[in-house]
Amino acid sequence: MADLAFQALLLLFIAAFIAGFIDSIAGGGGLITIPAMLIAGIPPLETLGTNKLQSMFGAGSATLAYARKGHVDLKKQLPMAVMAVIGGAIGALIATVVPGDVLRVLMPFLLVAIALYFALKPNISDEDRHQRMTPFMFGVTLVPLIGLYDGVFGPGTGSFFMLAFVSLAGFGMLKATAHTKLLNLGSNVGAFLIFVASGVVLWKIGLMMGIGQFLGAQTGSKLAMKNGARLIKPLLVITCVALAIRLLADPTNPIRVWLGV
Repeated sequence: MADLAFQALLLLFIAAFIAGFIDSIAGGGGLITIPAMLIAGIPPLETLGTNKLQSMFGAGSATLAYARKGHVDLKKQLPMAVMAVIGGAIGALIATVVPGDVLRVLMPFLLVAIALYFALKPNISDEDRHQRMTPFMFGVTLVPLIGLYDGVFGPGTGSFFMLAFVSLAGFGMLKATAHTKLLNLGSNVGAFLIFVASGVVLWKIGLMMGIGQFLGAQTGSKLAMKNGARLIKPLLVITCVALAIRLLADPTNPIRVWLGV
């Protein structure tokens, strides 16, 4: 495709910075970057591939920031990250097979349910709680499944990881956020490799946006570590609701098509 004008590139950089900031705290960065790239005139398939490239910078930046402060042990969590990579790759491979309309129908309701869970559950904090699932079972079941979803569809992946870590692994909010970024990085890498093989990644735009993602994620992760659950919980709720509204606002969403609105 033709090179974008400077103004469009600047807006994409700003969008990536904001997305990296929000994504490092509560997830949902794709809510900003994907519409921004589509508005800039980038075709849908190239948008998905390029989005994985730039989002890896944000997830990687946040992961490093959390790891430096001891909120996630990279070596210990490497096997789980590998499972996320595998899930993301498989998801990207079967993206053309899975009925996307089913996901687009379910996603808004699932996101609202996650928002209600975090909004109404009073005892969620930065303190770890009782585990309901062993790390091994968590790593071989939920992690690749959520990673697969990321490769197939994407929006809300961070919210699903957060819900799983808090409700089943017993993690506090800050620890869950740190581990979510690592696994999100893994699923992004897996899906990205498939998109690269398909030749749908716009490297110059993706790398430029990646710089914005990196800087935004550094800023957001530092703010999250400073404020913990006080910041992460409300921002996660807002992000889930905003993403649900964004999906329902799409005129091509199957729900609106069925209802004729």
